[in-house]
Amino acid sequence: MIPEIQSDAADGGSDGAPSASDLAKLEFDRLISGSPDESFYKMTLFVTGHTAKSILAVATVRKLCEEHLAGRYELEVVDIYQSPERLAGDQIVAAPTLFKREPVPEQKVVGNLHDRERVLMALNLKTRPEVNWAEL
Repeated sequence: MIPEIQSDAADGGSDGAPSASDLAKLEFDRLISGSPDESFYKMTLFVTGHTAKSILAVATVRKLCEEHLAGRYELEVVDIYQSPERLAGDQIVAAPTLFKREPVPEQKVVGNLHDRERVLMALNLKTRPEVNWAEL
């Protein structure tokens, strides 16, 4: 759970809402502390029609979300052939692309979405393995 932040008008938060920089700092602090993430995730998956690659991407992302974010996510699937206007607004250049909007920071995973480790790291659900530089 993210603690409440008092925001002032200087941060652009005159309505009392935390600024993006405040939220990014909280997420950074959470990652450093190693605390589990209990945030609600909002994501959009951009696919190209009903191709085998698109169907695999949707199935893989849904399975990962159910395994790691059960009850804590919203996934919108956008077929770029049906909604091409969404490409420019979300700066999408290839498909499939998984766009994590919340929690901050925003993150995009482009291409091979059946690489579970890569997707989990992009969603901040798994940390990168530590490298023992002395052994290299």
